[in-house]
Amino acid sequence: MDETEIPEVNATYKRVMLKISGEALMGDQGFGLNPPTVERIATEIKRVHDLGVEICMVIGGGNIFRGLQGSAQGMERTTADYMGMLATVMNALAMQSALEAMGLYTRVISAIPMDQICEPYIRRRAVRHLEKGRVCIFAAGTGNPYFTTDTAATLRASEMSCEAIFKGTKVDGVYDKDPALFQDAVRYDDISYDDVLQKRLRVMDASAIALARDNDLPIIVFSLDEPGGFQTILQGHGTYTRVHG
Repeated sequence: MDETEIPEVNATYKRVMLKISGEALMGDQGFGLNPPTVERIATEIKRVHDLGVEICMVIGGGNIFRGLQGSAQGMERTTADYMGMLATVMNALAMQSALEAMGLYTRVISAIPMDQICEPYIRRRAVRHLEKGRVCIFAAGTGNPYFTTDTAATLRASEMSCEAIFKGTKVDGVYDKDPALFQDAVRYDDISYDDVLQKRLRVMDASAIALARDNDLPIIVFSLDEPGGFQTILQGHGTYTRVHG
């Protein structure tokens, strides 16, 4: 597709934020990147992009380095968090490579300037990339320590005027308890921001949920492991949990 050709939107949302963890890129490995897994996720993104949806992305860095773990092992917290931010840049570049191999136009946009490999974050420029049909991958979190990539995804989604945040996980929604440990776990179809906070459900961290609530930004929690799941939900079907006001 020519870069100036914007397909007609055939989905429930026109512009969305996709948030995935760094661990999602590991596949069955215990560490790092698994190229076939990155390619599979890129295929899911391309299917949604082909619907005419404008896509932002934030990818965590936990498959390479997690700031909180480094801090727990005695490393100074600010340094550990910056190392985690650099890990997200590596993941963003891997995803960019996979998407561009499929013919999509992308931009990696970093909160920490690294001119040789990605663009600095400038809101108006990023919005223009989306309008031109490019996938924007936001890297390096918010650029500040003590903030998670969940918070970064919610912040960027708000700044980009996204209509929803899609949180890709290993399960098909939000449960009242861990479905991997409890067979009687119940999945919510809909749940409020306040209930997520009060029940301490592990959707996103509390600051991300509060920011989404303040900006009336729905969070769609779905399984990234289900083939075609991202596309199916955007077309109004599928299994997921919607967190909203």
